Amino acid sequence: MKASHLLFGVALFGVLAANAMADKATFDKNHPRRAQVNSRLGNQNARINAKEANGTMTKAQGNQLKQNDRNIRGEERSMASQNGGHITKQEQRTLNQQENRNSQAIKNQ
Repeated sequence: MKASHLLFGVALFGVLAANAMADKATFDKNHPRRAQVNSRLGNQNARINAKEANGTMTKAQGNQLKQNDRNIRGEERSMASQNGGHITKQEQRTLNQQENRNSQAIKNQ
């Protein structure tokens, strides 16, 4: 009887710990610095699509700029995986500088 109670307690603890870890992963995925960087990338993608649609940018130009943004997003994910699901302030600044360059390239097309 005691063994079954102990086993139940261990199983319950495991379930609670797994839920806590899942909540932490969700929070980190939506960390404010990550959200800011990814929001900018989304906005830039919409700007590229609009310029392609109105003819001020060719599809090839748009694809290159979108590739630049995918590279930035990949770098953001890599940074986050090394920091427990978030990025540091310095990493955010670095990514924003890269986004600024790509934003300027979008503007100049």
